[in-house]
Amino acid sequence: MRPPPTVTITRRRLISAGLAAGSVASLYGVRRALSQASGPFALPPLPYPEDALAPVISSTTIGFHYGKHHRAYVDNLNKAIEGTDLTSKSLEDIVKATAGDPARIAVFNNAAQDWNHTFYWNSMRPNGGGTPTGVIADRIKDSFGDYAKFRQEFVTAAVTQFGSGWAWLAQDQDKKLKVMKTPNADTPMARGLTCLLTCDVWEHAYYLDYQNRRPDYVNAWLDKLVNWDFAARQLA
Repeated sequence: MRPPPTVTITRRRLISAGLAAGSVASLYGVRRALSQASGPFALPPLPYPEDALAPVISSTTIGFHYGKHHRAYVDNLNKAIEGTDLTSKSLEDIVKATAGDPARIAVFNNAAQDWNHTFYWNSMRPNGGGTPTGVIADRIKDSFGDYAKFRQEFVTAAVTQFGSGWAWLAQDQDKKLKVMKTPNADTPMARGLTCLLTCDVWEHAYYLDYQNRRPDYVNAWLDKLVNWDFAARQLA
């Protein structure tokens, strides 16, 4: 991973520690700022090199997806909140404060997409995938019956999401795990659920590598990339 530029250490720099610890509370409960930021938020570093997920996801896809699309959401968010009372809020608080507000849809879209993408990068790891073990495996069995049923439900959600969106493994207020799909920038986090994993099914996430074969991308994502350790940490 490319080392970040040297800047003055503030609480906003805690994002790097958050990525290392894998804690979503650390990732989203503090502000992010690198030296190139033009506002209170900056593009967070990837948790691995751009070519680390190949051949499942190529470095070309990551370069465009992370370096262009995600960066644009961050830049647009900074512009959208400039001069407002939102500049002092955390990213998660901005998403929750603007969800469902037609007057602030541009802020929500860019804030939620920034949040979703950072969560997506951490939902994957090199040499990941496969059947989970430990506490997350037990919770999946309790909620779905077995891993095979969860997997089928997750793939169905990801493949049948019409147009752009996301497939999620989340925990509801009753501590039950559930699979969800959301359109565009929508996120279960805005509804008070605890997100455990997400798979991005916007076309820019997979089209350079899989063209229109979304099922192939989703199956490869589950079999070879999904980061079960990250999901388990969210339960804590």
